[in-house]
Amino acid sequence: MGWVYLVAAGACEIFYAAAMPRTDGFTRLWPSLFCGVFIALSMYLLSLATRTIPVGTAYAVWVGIGAVGTAIYGMVALGEDSSALRALCFGLILAGIVGLKLLSTE
Repeated sequence: MGWVYLVAAGACEIFYAAAMPRTDGFTRLWPSLFCGVFIALSMYLLSLATRTIPVGTAYAVWVGIGAVGTAIYGMVALGEDSSALRALCFGLILAGIVGLKLLSTE
């Protein structure tokens, strides 16, 4: 169940990171509330995941899911750079996430 919590926490991180520019430095109410809810939910789910997954592994996977997911969002929805080298770098992060899962004892 820890890995389910961890993936959900990573998904919440993608939502709040994608919403953050819309907050305009947390000066706009509704985007800021949306962002805050997903920040809190992400932290809560990460804390549940660390009940059964070592904190170092959980944190690395959580950050990786958020980084790769947010980068994909940026490339697809915002037209950010999608060069092959950038994709390769994010692929390496994804490989690290998979590797940590495969080496996990949980």
